[in-house]
Amino acid sequence: MFRGATLVNLDSKGRLAVPTRYRDKLVENASGQMVCTIDIHHPCLLLYPLPEWEVIEQKLARLSSMNPAERRVQRLLLGHACECQMDSAGRLLLAPVLRQHARLTKEVMLVGQFNKFELWDEATWHQQVTEDIDAEQSSAFGLSERLQDLSL
Repeated sequence: MFRGATLVNLDSKGRLAVPTRYRDKLVENASGQMVCTIDIHHPCLLLYPLPEWEVIEQKLARLSSMNPAERRVQRLLLGHACECQMDSAGRLLLAPVLRQHARLTKEVMLVGQFNKFELWDEATWHQQVTEDIDAEQSSAFGLSERLQDLSL
């Protein structure tokens, strides 16, 4: 399980160093193999250990290529999916097209989301957090049934 938000830096080649607290788990569970794709709702990237990505691929394979909305989701997620292998120094090389989508330059937020990570430009991440907090505080729609049952 991945949790927490960590500031990491991209080097000049577009590589990010995976924080050491995640490396052993990624090597053990995925042999350091990851898949990165775009988030279709936010300007960030989704980074999955390969076994977790394979579950997503199975779900995408069940969608209809004849339904325009389903085909669009397949095209965006699968079409941008890039495999990346963690090197011996714990770094992952992110494809230029992916870095461009999320506007990643130097400072990147690596945000744990249970079975995957989100990768955000640092400034965009802070802006999103502010927007999310504001939206929750001013929500006119109330909480969903599942959120009403969530006790923190």
